[in-house]
Amino acid sequence: MRIPKHIGVIPDGNRRWAIKHGLDKEQGYQEGLSPGLELFKLCQKEGVEELTYYGFTADNTKRPKIQRLAFTQACVDSVKMLAKEDASLLVVGDTQSPTFPKSLIPFTIRRQVFGNGGIKVNFLVNYGWQWDLRDYLSLDEREPMITDLIKSRGISRVDLIIRWGGMRRLSGFLPLQSVYSDFYIIDELWPDFQEEHFYRALKWYDKQDITLGG
Repeated sequence: MRIPKHIGVIPDGNRRWAIKHGLDKEQGYQEGLSPGLELFKLCQKEGVEELTYYGFTADNTKRPKIQRLAFTQACVDSVKMLAKEDASLLVVGDTQSPTFPKSLIPFTIRRQVFGNGGIKVNFLVNYGWQWDLRDYLSLDEREPMITDLIKSRGISRVDLIIRWGGMRRLSGFLPLQSVYSDFYIIDELWPDFQEEHFYRALKWYDKQDITLGG
């Protein structure tokens, strides 16, 4: 089976899961931690080289404060959890915003290597595509492309994006890196993650015709 080098993950459906189980919306975010670790271990097993999780966007911070605090803490906990694994961690997001968790700033300065390194793992935290590309888009069209102006330049091109929760949209996920990504939708909610979801996505990806526009 052809394995994607880089998988992007949009872990949607935490609030819907909470409501479905008679909980308050903010209680759904912690339920996404175990699925995140399980998915990491499956990628590790199958030889995936890079994995990017969509933590939360700048737009998400417009939600009620109790939800914002909950998903921010879930992102912090996720990074700390994976720091106990063989992983190379990078966090990308607007650190100048008051909604960025200060404890994750060291992960934005340079990629942090834990254990034996292994998979590159990226977290998009307080991320916005306009913020990411702002300096790049301000270039005069006559100027050469300068990739150093892209704030997510430490993240490579994404081969496969998997979105849980049934929604058919990218929600601003790494627009430059995802320009040729294959996009696979899983209807189940993220806290209901199962191993078979991952392998269904891989089998589907294996059948795609990868031309990169050629």
